[in-house]
Amino acid sequence: MKLVWVKADPWRKELVTEALEAGADAVLVPEGRSEEVRGLGIMQTIAPDGDLRLGEDVVEVEISDKESERQAAALGQAKIVIIRASDWTIIPLENLIADGATVIAEVANADEALVAATTLERGTAGVLLVTDDLSQIKRTVDALKSEAEDIPRVLGMGDRVCVDTCSNMRVGEGMLVGNSSAGMFLVHAECVDNPYVEQRPFRVNAGPVHAYVRVPGERTRYLSEIRSGDEALIVSHGGATRTTIVGRSKVERRPLLLIEAEVEGTVAAVILQNAETIRLVTPQGQPLSVVDLETGSEVLVMLEDSGRHFGVKVDETIDEK
Repeated sequence: MKLVWVKADPWRKELVTEALEAGADAVLVPEGRSEEVRGLGIMQTIAPDGDLRLGEDVVEVEISDKESERQAAALGQAKIVIIRASDWTIIPLENLIADGATVIAEVANADEALVAATTLERGTAGVLLVTDDLSQIKRTVDALKSEAEDIPRVLGMGDRVCVDTCSNMRVGEGMLVGNSSAGMFLVHAECVDNPYVEQRPFRVNAGPVHAYVRVPGERTRYLSEIRSGDEALIVSHGGATRTTIVGRSKVERRPLLLIEAEVEGTVAAVILQNAETIRLVTPQGQPLSVVDLETGSEVLVMLEDSGRHFGVKVDETIDEK
């Protein structure tokens, strides 16, 4: 069971009361307020003079680059580390969890909490909720304690496929992937610099095992079928294609999210891993991270009218939802 901590620093009594009623595990409060918390109910406190001493048992680290990530990883071997990220969130969490650090992720809502709790399948030890919205406290506790998965767009865990090819891809290139062959998204290759992981320009983090991927010969295959030695199709934002060889297909459990795009009344959908390094492609050929998507974002989608039978285009009535 994941820990849910609520920040009440600066002091707000109503945050502490709501945390108690919702069933949170602890509150982070200013020095001198722990006794007041105990007067409201039985709850662990994190403070310089709390049950868990801030600065000794628990430390806070802001992740802004690789060096601060290393600092957090080292501290997390002996202490509980509360981390906040200035920009990236998922990738530093993955790295810290993989390093075995005891991590509490600072989050703003239940949506972010659920992602942190399922990152790299194991998830963080818990979350520190920082919010002025009292309703988010119960939503976060419910999401993590009852494993509720009713947060919009965030779907929980699933088996996703990385397709590692024998070719390097460039900015604006990737693979066509979709829940349906009628609408396939151009998923960008991992050829974009970021401060936490090395580029993998030969890789497309393509989506879950059920998804279709476009392959040479105007065919589609399920991602679960892709094997070393198979042919794959690299597609550019301008529509140019080239054939490559699959070197490896790697399946891992990861947190997922649902993305939908509307084109003249037609809705296309794809499920992808919830991480900053997963990107779609704009009409200008630029990578756009899935965590930066919002209503009105424009991305490239290939539409077709025909259905598919074992990957082959057929003229028959097929309704995929």
